Amino acid sequence: MARASVEELQQLKGVGKAKAAAIRSAFLLAQRLSKETYSDPPSLDSPDRVADVLREINRLYTVEHLQVVCLNTRRRLIAIENVAQGTLDQVIMHPREVLSVAIARRASAIILAHNHPSGDPSPSEADIRVTRDLIRAGQLLRIEVLDHVIIGTRSVERQRDYSSLRELGFWAD
Repeated sequence: MARASVEELQQLKGVGKAKAAAIRSAFLLAQRLSKETYSDPPSLDSPDRVADVLREINRLYTVEHLQVVCLNTRRRLIAIENVAQGTLDQVIMHPREVLSVAIARRASAIILAHNHPSGDPSPSEADIRVTRDLIRAGQLLRIEVLDHVIIGTRSVERQRDYSSLRELGFWAD
């Protein structure tokens, strides 16, 4: 229901235009409120915490979206910026777009994140390749790429709804 448009909600029995608009507004308000739950910027020092912050943002996306999570020297959140929107199974970006956000926000480190609309948070070969390219580019600018978190959905087979490329061993520490 959260992804349904006002027109789609009106197709439900007993839901007119006003009620559909109210339902849609409630979902949008919930999404906004989830962004305002932190009084101090959270410390994003684990993939669990990154997933907690990004889960609601990514839940409604039907295509892949790449976000850059900008952090200060204490690994506290500065900003989350959407840098690219893709298709059902890929998002195309250039390291320049990602790192320009980090430079503009004066971030000392970043975490890459994107969703997999299929629900399976397993990284693709392209995800791994792009991450390695960004790590190298970040090193030149002294902007540390700490992780790449992929958000999916929890299932019977998967206990977690995300994967961390760092935890999976795709990092050269």
